[in-house]
Formats: sequence, structure tokens, C-alpha cells
Amino acid sequence: MILDRLGKELLFFDGGMGTLLQAEGLKPGELPETWNMTHPENVIEIHRKYIEAGSDIVLANTFGANALKFHDESCSLKEIVTAAVGHVKEAARRAETNGRRIYTALDIGPTGKLLKPMGDLDFEEAYQAFREVVKYGEEAGADLIHIETMSDTYELKAAVLAAKENTDLPVFVTTIFDERGKLLTGADVPAVTALLEGLRVDAMGINCGLGPRQMLPILEEILKYSSLPIIVKPNAGLPKQVDGETVYDVSPEEFAFVMQEIVRKGAAVIGGCCGTTPEHIHAMIKLCRGIKIKPLEPKEWTMVSSYGQAVCLGEGSKIIGERINPTGKKKFKQALKEHDLDYILREGITQQDKGAHILDVNVGLPDIDETAMMREVVTELQSVTNLPLQIDTVDVNAMEAALRIYNGKAMVNSVSGKQESMDAVFPLLQKYGGVVIGLTLDEKGIPETADGRVKIAEQIIAEAAKYGIQKKDIVIDVLCMTISSEPDGARVTLEALKRVREELGVHTVLGVSNISFGLPSRPVINAAFYTMAMQNGLSAGIINPSSEEMMKSYYAFHALMNLDQNCEHYIAQYAGAAPAAPSATGAAGSQMQLDTAIEKGLKEDAHRITMELAKTKAPLDIINEYLIPALDHVGKGFETGTVFLPQLLMSAEAAKAAFSVLKDILAASGSEVEKKEKVVLATVKGDIHDIGKNIVKVLLENYSFEVVDLGKDVPPELIVETVLKENIRLVGLSALMTTTVVSMEETIRQLKKQAPDCKVMVGGAVLNQEYADMIGADFYGKDAMQSVYYAQKLLQGK
Repeated sequence: MILDRLGKELLFFDGGMGTLLQAEGLKPGELPETWNMTHPENVIEIHRKYIEAGSDIVLANTFGANALKFHDESCSLKEIVTAAVGHVKEAARRAETNGRRIYTALDIGPTGKLLKPMGDLDFEEAYQAFREVVKYGEEAGADLIHIETMSDTYELKAAVLAAKENTDLPVFVTTIFDERGKLLTGADVPAVTALLEGLRVDAMGINCGLGPRQMLPILEEILKYSSLPIIVKPNAGLPKQVDGETVYDVSPEEFAFVMQEIVRKGAAVIGGCCGTTPEHIHAMIKLCRGIKIKPLEPKEWTMVSSYGQAVCLGEGSKIIGERINPTGKKKFKQALKEHDLDYILREGITQQDKGAHILDVNVGLPDIDETAMMREVVTELQSVTNLPLQIDTVDVNAMEAALRIYNGKAMVNSVSGKQESMDAVFPLLQKYGGVVIGLTLDEKGIPETADGRVKIAEQIIAEAAKYGIQKKDIVIDVLCMTISSEPDGARVTLEALKRVREELGVHTVLGVSNISFGLPSRPVINAAFYTMAMQNGLSAGIINPSSEEMMKSYYAFHALMNLDQNCEHYIAQYAGAAPAAPSATGAAGSQMQLDTAIEKGLKEDAHRITMELAKTKAPLDIINEYLIPALDHVGKGFETGTVFLPQLLMSAEAAKAAFSVLKDILAASGSEVEKKEKVVLATVKGDIHDIGKNIVKVLLENYSFEVVDLGKDVPPELIVETVLKENIRLVGLSALMTTTVVSMEETIRQLKKQAPDCKVMVGGAVLNQEYADMIGADFYGKDAMQSVYYAQKLLQGK
């Protein structure tokens, strides 16, 4: 079995199947997977070449084979997958292997769709699409599943769960990072690592998008955080057009030279992606085969993550915002009963703005469906904030529902030392991953002594180990007992806190404000105890980040203990601080609130505030003075890397909610919003990935451009026909796959010939400025906002 060798010896993948299929005659727009049926000998021959080049692991030609993408009527999806797996095995039989074991990997690529709430694909729909393919792959005899080229952690989670829950095969995963070390939807390396290790994949790494040298810094960061065997599969550099053919600018010799360095740094499995031929793989293996890989080093990071970032518990203390919890909060209870989600989202955003690192989420009330509400609140919160969430519930069904659809590795609150609790919670952590809070109470209650609480903590850690849950994924809550009824409560808690950190080596958490229950001027007690708890090793405090007393304790402690370098955070918070001014009223106050609603993605608030503004201001003034500036601000944040795709799209949705109010008002008065010129968008012939196109569409529409969306897999002739018929001056073309860039070039050629005044902007993961220039594009949009700016410049003269 491959797991017997993984991480112990260097293993080799194959290279770019699409590159060789094109060389064999794959036509523009032709689905590569159909060649498993129509050109089986060509596919087998390509596999044989890679095997004889030295590849140990060969990918079946199934990258795009799933029910959401593959609709060829000549054969079933099962036939495609079965044939593809069989072709690898046949190639291994024919090849000169010198006795080497060849492993057949079922290749799983992205669906090409964005998942809700950013897109229109439901998480469980994506799961079912992947489930179908992995079951066919295992039935056909695949040795492992390789999920690759993933740019969205949510889709990635659906694919991994499908593989883990429906097969017994090892699961390897690689994602596509850009040069900044980010996925398309904003995840960084620690966030991806936390998610994948939590889901218990067998190996992880990076593929596509970059050449080998550009992958080195990302590899170093992966190695810093991951305990898993690491896979690296670069492109052969950047694509270029030479004599009408796509070539890559890194030679086999140069590719092999850099791959040596990649292995020496710590990669355990290497191969190639786009543009890597059998010659590249042969040269790589020739130089690298004798290198002894670095032994795996367990990393002890205690990490939780969201779609966009990870939070590591360690030096200093982190803040877990406590406000999304109905306990003692009448307004919050009312919001839950009335299904006022925007109230809940505002609580989350406020805590994020005040400095919280993690948000506690508790929606338990006797008279609501907690499972449904938890699922909905978690989904909506993750659409407006990229902070990790703490799933806080005693309802195991609600806990599992939240963990399943959570986009990241969650904090879980909680498990106790009661056997019943551990039996229910630990299997969920084993399946979905997470960092669990262990409460030091058992069937006998909460021990009065520090010794008793430390003993329960030991029991929780020991029981978790039976499920493969490591100490780094356990955080102990030694519990605060209010000093109004337990005079020794603070001293016992602080002693237990210190001992858990020092003797057991695990991180700690406390619900700090419990210490003052029943006393007057509670913030005074809370702040003092918070400082004492941090001094005794508190890793994370569950507090109200809007409490000035608590935040003063937090910032002062970190400055005093040299945990705030050069007192930067303290100075930023308090230098020149003045008493808060009274809230603005009238138009100015509404403007501020509308900006915030749009920038934070609060659709209902944007709708409500716009209704109020429209009573005193003209609709066109609101659009020009409020909506467009807010979108511009978000767009600039996206360009600079402070705002990520989910936030960008949710801001666009909030702006759309505001805009719909103004359109109705204008329509009622017999006026209408002036539409700017039409822009045609299309994903080119043969490419069925429409994520990029759809993002550009949403943003263009928010800037009042009229978009003619021709969809995906669009032939050049239809694009040209539409341009001529509608008198279009700008076309946007998208392509994700290297095999379909030739379709993009042909579309541009036909447009230049028949509609020479029409400009063409292009985008997609496989493109760059040089390549765009070579195929005749007028503009290359590195991201969606760049396309908006180009449209404004071209069609508005901005």
C-alpha cells in the first residue's frame, strides 16, 4: 500500500496530461475525459511515457469527470471513470518498470462553480458530485484519490469528505496558491493546513499556477505548519505562444534543478502540472531519486481556521468574542425568535472590529430548532467575517450540522469529563476536525480543588487519544466559579490554569466574566481577574471585546510582557485616544451606516438604510455619493489583499439590495437608472469553469454595466454574432484550463477580423500578461476588480 512508503521515501507523480493530449490532437473545446473512450490508445501511451520516465503515481484522465461538469451523452460518467482507471493499469502492464509498483490515482479537479453563499452551488450538492466519482474510482481499482488544483477551501472540504466517507482509499490533496500565498477565496497556508489536517488527509501540498521556483516560499510556509507529507507539483513555468502552439518557459533541466531544492527543503512527493512533459519528469527523477527525504516532524500548533485565516494559540492570549450567545441577553433572544439574522451578523462584525480573534456562536433556545438555526447562522456569519468560529452547543446534532458545513477548522465548545459527553463529541472531532474545549467537570461535578480539575483534564486528554485526537487539538477550561459564592474560586482556578499549561502542556480557555457573577461593578473584577489569568497561562479568554475595561487589560498585559512588539498594538489603540463623539444623525449618519452595511455585506441593513436615505435624497445622488464610493473602497481592499473574494461578493450583494430599492423608486416616478454600455462575458469553448466570469459579472452589474452573459463552453461564432448584433465594444473572456486557451485565441482572432473596434479583456488561472499579449488580447485582468476598472476607463473615459 502506498501509505507504507509515504513519508519514508521520495515518491514521484507524473506530469501534465492536458499538455500531451493537445500535442496528440485534442481539439479546442474538446473534453479531455472523452478521450478515454474515443482515443484509448493515445491516453494509454501518454501514461506509459510517464511511467517509463520514472513516475510511481499516475493520474487517471478524470480531472473534469463529475456530474456537474461532464455531460457527454455518448457514454456514462461511470464508463469514463472506469476506462480512465483501466488505462493507467494497462499502461503499467505495457511499460518497462523494472519491477516498480505503479499506483493509479483517481484525479479529482474542481467543479468550476462557487459554493453558496458566494455562488449558487450547495455544499451537499458538491459533496454528492464528488461522492459519485470517488465511488466509481474505487470500484474501478484506483489505489488512491488525488484532489488537486483546488482554489476554494469549501469545495475542497466537500471533496475530502466525499472521499473519506465513501471510500477506504488514501487521500492526497493539493491546492493552487498565488504568489502571495493565497487561494482564490482568500485562504492562506495555515488555514489550508489546519483544515486538511483536521480532516485527516494523508498528504497535502501545492500544484499548478506557479513554476517551481515561485513555489519555494509557499513550500517553506507549508513545512512550517504541516506535519503531513508534502506534495509539490509545479507548472513548467509560464505559458507562451510560439508558432501557434502553447509552450512553457522552464526546460526539463531547469525544472529538475529546482525540484532538487524542493526535495531538500522537505517535499516527500513531487511531480509536475501544466506543461511538464515526460522529459521534465525524467530529468526530475534522474536528479532527485538519490536524495533522502527529510523525516516528518510533528508540528504542535494549536490552530483553528476560517476560509481566510488561521488563529494559532501560543504566545500571549487570544480573544474569543462572547456576544453571539442568548444567555442573559434579551435583545439577542428576541433576534433569534424573530429570525433577525442581520442583528446576529452585526454582533459578529462589531466584535471583529473591536479586536476579537474567534467568535463564539451559541443559538440555543428552548423554542427554536437549534440545529437549523446553528447551520444558518454559521453559514451567514462566514459570509461576512473571516474570523474562525467557536461552535458552542450541548446539542450533538447541532454540533455535527455546524461542523459539517463549517468552512475551516472550528473551535468546539465543548466536551466534559463525563463519559457520555466524550463518547458523543470525540467521534465528531475525529471526523470533521476541530480544536475542542475540555471542561474540567465529570459525573461528580466540578472539583473544588486544582488537583481534581487537573485530573479530569488528564482523563479528557487520554480519552481523546483513543480517537487519534492529539493534545494540540485540546484546550482545557478549568472553569471559573464566582467568588460571590466560592470565596476561594479565583485562587483555585488560577492554580489549575497554571498547572494545566505547565504540567499537561495544553492550551487553556476561560469564560472570564463568570468570576464576578452576583457582584456589583462586575467589569472591575473581570478586568483584574483577566490580567491574573493571562499571567497564569490563559491561552484564550471568552470575553466581551466591546468592554473597555477588558480590552485595556488585554492591551496593557501584552505590552508589559513584551508580547506586543514595540507596543505597536497598544499605541495604535490608545495614542491620541479621545472620548467617543455622539453618533451622527441625519444624512451624514446614514451615509456612514450605509457604507458600513455595504462594506460588511449586510444585505438587510443596506436595504433598510437605503429606504431611510431615499426619504431625503434623490436616488441617483445615493448611488453616486454612497453606493459607488463604498464599492470602490471594497474594490481597493481586494486589490491590496486586505479584502478577499467572499467579502467582495457579499459587499456586492449588499450593494445590489440597496440598488434594488432605488430602482423601484425611480420606476415608480417614471425614471430609470441610466444603464452604461453592454459588456459581453463568456467562458470560452470547451471550458466549463465559470467562477471567474461570474465574479466579474456581479461586479460589473454593481457598477451599472449591462452584462450579456453567454455562459460557459461558448463557441467563438456565438460571441462574434452577439458582438455584431448588440454593437458591443467590450468582451470579457475567461479560461481556467490550458487545453482551452487555444479557444480563447481563436475567439480573439475572429473578433479582430469581424469586429475590429471591439476590445477584448481576458482572465483566468492559466493566463498572465505575456500570454495575453501573445494571443492578441487588449487587456489582461489579474483579478475581477481590474476588469471593472478597464471597463470604466474604456467605456466611460475614467
